[in-house]
Amino acid sequence: MLFYDFEVFANDWLVVIADTDNQSEKVFVNNEQALIDYYHEHKNDIWIGYNSRHYDQFILKAIICGFTPQAINEWIIIDHQPGWKFYKDFWKIQLYNFDVMTNKFRSLKQLEGFQGHDIRETSVSFNISRELAEEEIEEVIKYCRHDVHETMHIFMETITEFESQVELLKMFNLPLRNISKTKAQLSAFILDAKQPAVPRDDEFDFTFPDTLQINKYTEVLDFYKENKDYNKVLELNVAGVPHLFAWGGLHGARNNYYSEGYFLNIDVESYYPALMIEYDYLSRNVKDPAKFREVRDTRLKYKAAKDKRQAPLKIVINGTYGAMKDKYNGLYDPLMANNVCIGGMTLLLDLIEKLEPHCEIIQSNTDGVLVKLRHYDDYDLIDDICYEWEQRTRMGLEFDEFVKVIQKDVNNYILVDAEGNYKSKGAYVKKLNPLDYDLPIVNEAVVNYFVKGIDPEETIFNCTELVKFQKIVKISSKYSHARYGTRRMNEKVFRVFASIDENDKQLCKVKDGVAEKIAYVPERCFIENGDIKDMKVPGKLDYWWYWTLANKRIDDFLGEDK
Repeated sequence: MLFYDFEVFANDWLVVIADTDNQSEKVFVNNEQALIDYYHEHKNDIWIGYNSRHYDQFILKAIICGFTPQAINEWIIIDHQPGWKFYKDFWKIQLYNFDVMTNKFRSLKQLEGFQGHDIRETSVSFNISRELAEEEIEEVIKYCRHDVHETMHIFMETITEFESQVELLKMFNLPLRNISKTKAQLSAFILDAKQPAVPRDDEFDFTFPDTLQINKYTEVLDFYKENKDYNKVLELNVAGVPHLFAWGGLHGARNNYYSEGYFLNIDVESYYPALMIEYDYLSRNVKDPAKFREVRDTRLKYKAAKDKRQAPLKIVINGTYGAMKDKYNGLYDPLMANNVCIGGMTLLLDLIEKLEPHCEIIQSNTDGVLVKLRHYDDYDLIDDICYEWEQRTRMGLEFDEFVKVIQKDVNNYILVDAEGNYKSKGAYVKKLNPLDYDLPIVNEAVVNYFVKGIDPEETIFNCTELVKFQKIVKISSKYSHARYGTRRMNEKVFRVFASIDENDKQLCKVKDGVAEKIAYVPERCFIENGDIKDMKVPGKLDYWWYWTLANKRIDDFLGEDK
C-alpha cells in the first residue's frame, strides 16, 4: 500500500509517497517523468490519501496524461469543478485509489487536532507566484510528509472501513479497481442497477403500505396526499408530543424531559431495507430484486452468528436508500425513495397510535419510538401490541430497556439502563473518539452529572490532561483569515484553551475586514498547535470557563434559564 499527498504551487509541485510494504519513502519535486515511471512500477498497488478521491488522484492522472498539475489544481480549487470532468479519458488510467476521508466537513488538520497531534502549518504561502526557494521546498516536504503520516494514523483509526470494502470485493469477485468506489457506487454495482434510458416522471406517485391502519392521525396521510413540495413540513401534536413530519423522516420528543421508571426503546430492525423488500420499494433499476433480499438475509445470518462478514454486507444494505436519491447513481429512483420514507413514517405512526392509550410516548424518530410504561407489569401488554404490528406489517422490532431518560430534545438525550450503562446522542453528550474529540472534558462533565451524579466541578478540576480541554477551530473559506488580538493569523485550524492570563487574547474570524466571534471560543485563550498528547494542564488554564459551559449545558437539558 502507498500513502500519498500532493502539494501544488504556481510554479512548483511535489508529492510524498510512503510505501508501507518496504517502509520506504519517495519524494518527487517537479519531476514528471520520474513520477510517471514510479507510477508504472506501482500501478497495481493501492494508493491511499485524504480527500484523494476528489483531489490527489486527479493531480497524478493529469501528470500522467501530460497536463500540468497547476492546470488541474486551478480547475478543482479555484473553479470548484470536479476532477473527473477535466479530461474525458481520466477513467482509463488504472489507479486503485482509496480515500480515508469519511466526513467531507472535516479537514485533515481538524482530525490531526482531535488526536492531539501537531497541527502547525507550513509558512510557505500557496499564493506565491514565483518559483519556490530550496529551503521553502524543504519546508513544504516536511509538512507534506507529516500529512502523509497523519493519513496513515487516520487509516488505522478507521481500518474497518477499508477491511469491509476489501471483503466486499472478495465476496462478489469484483476487480480491485472497485476499491475506489464510494459505498453508494458499490451498492449500485453489486445490485447491477442502471438508470433507464428515458427518465421517469413519477416522483410523487407514491403509495401508502397496504397494511397501514391509521384511524386517529389521518391528517398526516392528507398532508402527503396533497403535498408535492419538499420544503413543506407538517407540525402535529401526536400522543402529547410535538412532532414534525417532512420528507426525510418523522421526529418528535418531549423537550427538557428528565424521569426515572420503566422505559422501552422500540426500534424497527433494518427498517428501510425491510420496507424495500416487503413492499417492493427497492429501486426499479435493480436487475434482480431477489439479490437484495439474499444480501439482507445473509447479513442477518452472519450478524446473529457474530460473524465479521456481516460488516461488508451492511455497506450494500445501508447504502441503497441514500443512493436512490442520488441522480448520478445507478440506483436513482426518487419515487421509491419517497415510498420508503413515507411508508416508514406512516407505519411508525400506526404503531404509536396503537401504543398511545397504554403508555407514555417520550420520543419518536425515523426508525423507532421510546415509551415509558405506567407499570412494569404492562410489559406483556406492550409486547402484544408490538407483536400484532409486526405480524401485520411484516417488520421486526427490537426492545432495549432503560430506567432513566434525560432528554433535551429529539437530537440530544441520554438513556441509562439498570447497570448504569448509557446510550447517548447529540453534540453535548455523544461518546467521543480520537477523530471526534472537541471539548471532551465538558461532555464528560455533563454525562457524569446525569449518569453518575458527579458534580461537574469534580470532573473538571480533577483532570490534568490538557488534550481534554481542547477546542479545535477551523476558519472556513467564507472568511479571509483569523485574528488573535490584533495579530493576523495565517493558519486555518487552531487548538485553543481558555486562559486566565491577561496577556492572552481572543481568537476571531475576519470577513470583509470585520471581526466576528467564534462559537465556543473564550474571550481570552491561548493557542497550542503543537503535539499535546502527553502535556499536562498549565497554571493559566481557566478551569472555571469549562465549568460554566458544562453547567449551562446541564441547564439546557433541564430547561432552566439562568
